[in-house]
Order: sequence, then structure tokens, then C-alpha cells
Amino acid sequence: MATLTIELPPQAEQTRFNLRRWAELLADPEVAKIEWRVETDRYGHIIVMPPPVPRHGSFQSRIAYLLQTLLPNGRTITECPISTADGVKGADVAWASPECMTTLGDKSCFPRSPEICIEVISPDNSEAEIREKMALYFDAGAEEVWTCGISGAISFFGPGLAPLSGSQLCLDFPKQILLQ
Repeated sequence: MATLTIELPPQAEQTRFNLRRWAELLADPEVAKIEWRVETDRYGHIIVMPPPVPRHGSFQSRIAYLLQTLLPNGRTITECPISTADGVKGADVAWASPECMTTLGDKSCFPRSPEICIEVISPDNSEAEIREKMALYFDAGAEEVWTCGISGAISFFGPGLAPLSGSQLCLDFPKQILLQ
């Protein structure tokens, strides 16, 4: 198999483009009619994803609740739009410290990742897709990226996609999400 190298524009240039494009999409009444989740690629093309199933949303809300409970001084955000080297990606759940929120501001798309980004895996997500998204969050400044498997198992990762035994930022976060 041939090796592929993709040259990406400098991060600052891509971020300026992503923020401008995201603002255009938010202002477009036709895009507002799309009922599914929307992200972009590095060229600003719209990527439309099917809406998640209720179980996905249940994991998402439970993770958000636990983060807000265990790290009450920060901000927990669902469907968090983040500018990455490959366009705007939406973390299912993210957490940012007050210091990070001061830097990120109250924008419609964050110019970098909050400290924690979490992806709730859907049955149609490929492992390669999730690993790529994780790498993009780290490249954009995340300190930890977590995944929630379809059974509710939480996996924690540090930079370089290094597996962690647990979160270093939220020490009491469980390794398994239980839905009631």
C-alpha cells in the first residue's frame, strides 16, 4: 500500500478559514433546515451525519452531567464545534476550565479544543474515523480525549493517542457509564 502524505495549511490560517466558514454556515437559512448533525472538512465542505439514536444522547447527557458534577468550576458543552486542521468537528461532549473559557470566549466555534473532548461512539463509526477525530482534537490543543463505547465503557487517552488508566483531569470519572 502506498504511503499518503497530506500537507495541511498552517493552523492559524486554517482556523481563520474555519471560523469564517462556520459563521457563513450558521447564517445560511438553507443550512439551518438540515435536521442532521453538520461538520466541515478543511475545504469548508459540509459533512452531514445522521442524527444519533436515543442511546447515544443518553450517554452524552450522562457524561455531561457527571463532568459538571465532578468538575463544577469549568464549563461542560455538548455538540461542541471546534476548529481543527481538517475543518470544524463537533465533540459530543467537551469540558473547559475557567481559564480555557477565557481564552476560547463565547464564540459560535471554538478556535481550539477545550481541555477534554469526548466522542460517544455510534455503531456506524469506524475505528479509523474515531482515531482521526481524536488526533485532530489533540492537534487543536486538547489535553485528554475520551471515547464512550456502545456499552458505555469509557476509554481515556493522552497526547499521541496514548491510553491512560483514567482521566488525569477528572480523577473520579467512572470507567463505565450506566444508563438507568
